[in-house]
Amino acid sequence: MSGKPIASPIPEVWYPTLSFFMLSVGLALTAFFFIYEATTSRKNRSLSMELITGTFASIFLGFGSLFLLLACGVYV
Repeated sequence: MSGKPIASPIPEVWYPTLSFFMLSVGLALTAFFFIYEATTSRKNRSLSMELITGTFASIFLGFGSLFLLLACGVYV
């Protein structure tokens, strides 16, 4: 009984495109977060808005970094 080779669910050709897209979205969300923090007074800030924006920025930057490493040939 021979085993099936392990393959990525996403084609390797898409790695650079996914990396660029996800890093761009993550950096845009990060910029929005910093602008929101700098321009909103302490009384008007929303903790849920900060957590949601920070969470999505972190997710997009994390997956973008992963796909960048995969596109460069560093298999993690």
